[in-house]
Amino acid sequence: MSNQPKQYNNTYIFGLSFISALGGYLFGFDFAVISGALPFLRKQFELSAAGEGFLTGSLALGCIVGCIIAGRIAERYGRRPGLMLAALVFAVSSIVIAFSGNLTFFIILRFIAGIGVGMASMLCPMYIAEISPANVRGRNVAINQLTVVIGILITNLTNYLLADSGSEAWRWMFGLGTVPAVIFLLGVLWLPESPRWLVKSGQDEKARKVLEKIGSTGFADETLSAIERSLNTSKTSTKMSVWDKSVRGAVVIGITLAVFQQFCGINVVFNYTSTIFESVGSNLNQQLFETISIGIVNLLFTLLAMWQVDKLGRRPLMMIGSLGLSIVYIILAVMLQQHFPAKLVSIFVLLAISTYAISLAPVTWVLIAEIFPNKIRSEASTVAIVSLWGAYFILVFTFPVLAKALGTFGPFYLYAAICLAGFIFVKTKVRETKGQTLEELEENLIRH
Repeated sequence: MSNQPKQYNNTYIFGLSFISALGGYLFGFDFAVISGALPFLRKQFELSAAGEGFLTGSLALGCIVGCIIAGRIAERYGRRPGLMLAALVFAVSSIVIAFSGNLTFFIILRFIAGIGVGMASMLCPMYIAEISPANVRGRNVAINQLTVVIGILITNLTNYLLADSGSEAWRWMFGLGTVPAVIFLLGVLWLPESPRWLVKSGQDEKARKVLEKIGSTGFADETLSAIERSLNTSKTSTKMSVWDKSVRGAVVIGITLAVFQQFCGINVVFNYTSTIFESVGSNLNQQLFETISIGIVNLLFTLLAMWQVDKLGRRPLMMIGSLGLSIVYIILAVMLQQHFPAKLVSIFVLLAISTYAISLAPVTWVLIAEIFPNKIRSEASTVAIVSLWGAYFILVFTFPVLAKALGTFGPFYLYAAICLAGFIFVKTKVRETKGQTLEELEENLIRH
């Protein structure tokens, strides 16, 4: 191990993190575009409650397939080729979906778009975690969430501006997704391969060159030594290695956090903003304006989370978020049930968004990107993020059905209970990870 001091090329590290995080923009785009398009799609395709839920959730089914594809590509060919394919799939599907002539074709194309989003959702945080020094890893992985919320905000603004352009406005809403996808694809061409994947595939010299661009020779020497040590002490990776006793606890925590991030219910607010505010008497223009307010608040509190995740830590933010959401949801459910004015409902919707944005939104992705050992990171991340997208599908598919049966307010009591259970889980099962290298986290995992 070198005795030279460790120094970092922070500009280069930020550039790598930001370019790879542009995949998060695609994620944010598809989350937001459906909210603005739904009022038009309901009329275009004469959607039932179940049809609306399946149309919205079809993205998640594609994301599940995308995660599985990404895991295999990331393991065999590297992180970079997977990011390139994700951008290409999304760009093509965005163009074609704008010309959908019937519901079946639309759902198939939204499923294909989901493949690209699913690949990006898995590979972007993983890549950022693998190229970032420990002291800024949380902030850098949170850049991915920042691009998600920027994608949501810009898409909501675009939807609002397009809303008065006629019944075909939804086609422009979806078609414009091609622009960020092409920008992302061009950016990925500049990225180097992950040094941890290069070492794992026996390309140590290439890994050293990447690490020496990221930091000093001392940093490169120490990191290479730690990666090699972790790979040599790990068991041979197999399809079932993610369930090996030594790592099973981390995998279960990763899956639980991923599912909790969705079942906490906040994506109902993102995807069904129009439905929620329609229930308290808002017109279409007001409904779409609320999506802009949500996007702005989401952005501001994500920036706050990036500032705090490496200072306050992952665990405290997760606990604050889960307990806070539980309380806010109960109040919001009562307000919706009693038909409070839309302006008052808006305050508590925005409070829920801010609570989520500073906690569960970025921190879940940070933890999934960092808690798994080098040897099984792509496989374990696949399992966790497939679980996340499966939970997202269940959430968005069931909301219109539950809202029709119980009233729009009803599901929020359920989400409040889930958030309380999530608080207990984080408090009892999740360890703090800030300030530790990926290899140190792996050693602590195996030791426990």
